[in-house]
Amino acid sequence: MSSQEVDVLVVGGGQAGVAMSEHLSDCGVPHLVLERHRVAERWRSERWDSLVANGPAWHDRFPGMEFPGLAPDAFASKDQIADYFESYAAKIAAPIRTGVEVTSVRRHHGRPGFRVETSDGSLDARFVVAATGPFQRPVIPPIAPGDAGPLQLHSNAYRNPQQLPEGAVLVVGAGSSGVQIAEELHRSGRRVYLSVGPHDRPPRSYRGRDFCWWLGALGKWDAQTPPRGAEHVTIAVSGARGGHTVDFRALAALGITLVGLTTSFDNGTVRFAPDLATNIANGDANYLSLLDEADAYAAHNGLDLPGEPGARVLGATPACVTDPLLQLDLATADVNSIVWATGYAVDYSWLQVDAFDENGKPKHRRGVSAVPGVYFLGLPWLVRRGSSFIWGVWHDAKFVADHIMTRRAYWH
Repeated sequence: MSSQEVDVLVVGGGQAGVAMSEHLSDCGVPHLVLERHRVAERWRSERWDSLVANGPAWHDRFPGMEFPGLAPDAFASKDQIADYFESYAAKIAAPIRTGVEVTSVRRHHGRPGFRVETSDGSLDARFVVAATGPFQRPVIPPIAPGDAGPLQLHSNAYRNPQQLPEGAVLVVGAGSSGVQIAEELHRSGRRVYLSVGPHDRPPRSYRGRDFCWWLGALGKWDAQTPPRGAEHVTIAVSGARGGHTVDFRALAALGITLVGLTTSFDNGTVRFAPDLATNIANGDANYLSLLDEADAYAAHNGLDLPGEPGARVLGATPACVTDPLLQLDLATADVNSIVWATGYAVDYSWLQVDAFDENGKPKHRRGVSAVPGVYFLGLPWLVRRGSSFIWGVWHDAKFVADHIMTRRAYWH
């Protein structure tokens, strides 16, 4: 790529970059999207083989196109999602260049815009949209050293049970990834320990409606800030095997041993916090509170939805919760693998502008950066609760595109 000038450079060719391209095109704004791999690459190569979307197909999509050949209430596989975005990019004729990595973005001195260095040359851009999303750098807590003995890998590197050495597995993290991986490993015949921290546990469906529908009906998708103290609480929900409510009691009944939050490692022994019962109880409270809100909404609006009293029946508390393990000798338990389903951090090392706070978090309002000309898209709570979801990023991109179109009028 020889040196060139573009009005808007969009960095990232996933769901955020494709959505941004559509709205910029609709506004008549010339732009270029650079993606270091393929369109929606993380869906293809950084997720486990059996992963499906956590929301149904009618919900987890852009407004302009349905999933071909997929029932509205079905859950798209990771490859179907990647194919969807690739097809969508072709449908809107998005100007995407793949295989080009952006290595640095710096402000010009004495004139507007930015100098952009890439793996294929340089370019100048008046506006830059960071559309790389929230899943950029896998995070493994510094608990067990890499040479501790068992194979350790992040959930982004896990593919299937056959990938792991024989023996038991410790899965750390009770969000959607952790519970799905733990259940898959158990169903393959593995002995599994699942470390459960604080979490929200919504019903997969209630009274004939998916929880995604209920979050919309109750106005929760549009919440602009997370509840105090819940900014990083994980959500335990699953679309696997047709979709089902995550129930830690049921996982224990299958034979998965639940343990508390993983806190430390010493001489081959992992230690857990004595918080398992509290985490389970708080997850149950979150689950029941959503049922309460749904019942109240249905009654207030006269909705003829079938009652579901059985949804409130919680099973017996498992022994592993009433008498929890507080430490586990990995060799004695034959644990030869640890899967860290512990989330991700952002990585904006390439964006070398003063757009971040002291903790490295982007400074912005609705995606509009503190640095004129820089924008962020696809981050959790960028505008609302739904901002990092497929449909949410599409709506956020429209606001950012409109803002760019307005600002662009001042320098043409």
